Amino acid sequence: MSFTSDEVNFLVYRYLQESGFQHSAYTFGIESHISQSNINGALVPPAALLSIIQKGLQYTEAEISIGEDGSERMIESLSLIDAVMPDVVASRQKEADRQKSKNEEGNNNSEENAVKHASYSNVGGSEGNNEIDSAIEIPASKATVLRGHESEVFICAWNPTTDLLASGSGDSTARIWNMTDSSAATTGNQLVLRHCIQKGGTEVPSNKDVTSLDWNCDGTLLATGSYDGYARIWTTEGRLASTLGQHKGPIFALKWNKRGNYILSAGVDKTTIIWDAASGQCTQQFAFHSAPALDVDWQSNTSFASCSTDQCIHVCKLGMDKPIKSFQGHTNEVNAIKWDPQGKLLASCSDDMTLKIWSMTQDGCVHDLQAHSKEIYTIKWSPTGPGTANPNMNLILASASFDSTVRLWDVERGNCIHKLTKHTEPVYSVAFSPDGTLLASGSFDKCVHIWSTQTGQLVHSYKGTGGIFEVCWNSRGDKVGASASDGSVFVLDLRKI
Repeated sequence: MSFTSDEVNFLVYRYLQESGFQHSAYTFGIESHISQSNINGALVPPAALLSIIQKGLQYTEAEISIGEDGSERMIESLSLIDAVMPDVVASRQKEADRQKSKNEEGNNNSEENAVKHASYSNVGGSEGNNEIDSAIEIPASKATVLRGHESEVFICAWNPTTDLLASGSGDSTARIWNMTDSSAATTGNQLVLRHCIQKGGTEVPSNKDVTSLDWNCDGTLLATGSYDGYARIWTTEGRLASTLGQHKGPIFALKWNKRGNYILSAGVDKTTIIWDAASGQCTQQFAFHSAPALDVDWQSNTSFASCSTDQCIHVCKLGMDKPIKSFQGHTNEVNAIKWDPQGKLLASCSDDMTLKIWSMTQDGCVHDLQAHSKEIYTIKWSPTGPGTANPNMNLILASASFDSTVRLWDVERGNCIHKLTKHTEPVYSVAFSPDGTLLASGSFDKCVHIWSTQTGQLVHSYKGTGGIFEVCWNSRGDKVGASASDGSVFVLDLRKI
């Protein structure tokens, strides 16, 4: 057996990405020249590094527990750190030999011990607990799998007016898939938006991840953000309309305003930028964060909030040279922020395992919601309540965590309505259906679950072939799109179920 430093570096890079350490992954990827390796990331399964470490740990335990005569001895489980310390391994072997000489009958537990060791092979225990009830399982025949991306697909989003699904990938492309009923959903039915940079007077692939994308309100233009530091605007026909260059380093988030005249972006360079969509020029750059800006969300057509690894949230307005409001209270990096449908309440989630609700009318948070046991990766408001198309339904907030759960919150009362527990790995994405009655969730257990927001019951489940990074609903609420770590994009047509 042999392996190269490139292979080790790639597995470490993927581990950092899968664990949510996006900025560390980016830096490590640059320093280790990941983009120059010839490893096909789409073929590497999720949790590959943990899996091979787990097998190494099992092998080390087997070395200690199996005697020269082939008999098995009971030993105390090794920690990973113990396993890499020769002195600890040697002392465990001596202790096992002593135990054997003291009590030969102790070896009768070999069958039970073998079962115990076999259980270690499941990282996170996901496979054993991830069976889907056949009554709610969406069969593979009811899903349309879209192949074409050559690396993990981080993001996907439906066009707001027609069934065009956009996706962004680590292969330095975005793609637009035509999923209208009149169009045959095949891998040939895709537009490839290649993200290129100028090098020596010629255009070459950037070899950088496309990690953010957003359609404008009328569905005529798609904006993408890339780790190459550029935002780009594309037509629905796949033509590059504008390249927006001002950030120094990767872009982590990007959003159109409702009017469609401005684009907002956040970058590793600690800044946020409002771009004029028509000219492609930077209208104003905001440099208020002391660390990378991770997410942005418009409050109105000219004001927005931003969050950062610096644990701060700033509310800024076009034309103002300082924040109109700043919120502090999180004790670790703030991963995502979202304004409620009326733009009155701002929700934020953090690696500090809390979800906080803020109001422009007070300095401290309105609610400090503490229930998750690991980092909260993302949040979404329901399209319900005053000022929405569903005014007679209560406003709900959904949170997705690395603790493998999704929670639904009644924000007015500040309490958890439902805890959704079917996932067995970190949950990266949640999305409400347009009528607010259903919630889709996507996890690294490869499953997309669809829940009733009223009862918290699981309604439909589908297991894909890779860890799920993103889920999204089309505008009619009859199709769910998802993107995965193995390079696949798939669509679930709920009319066929």
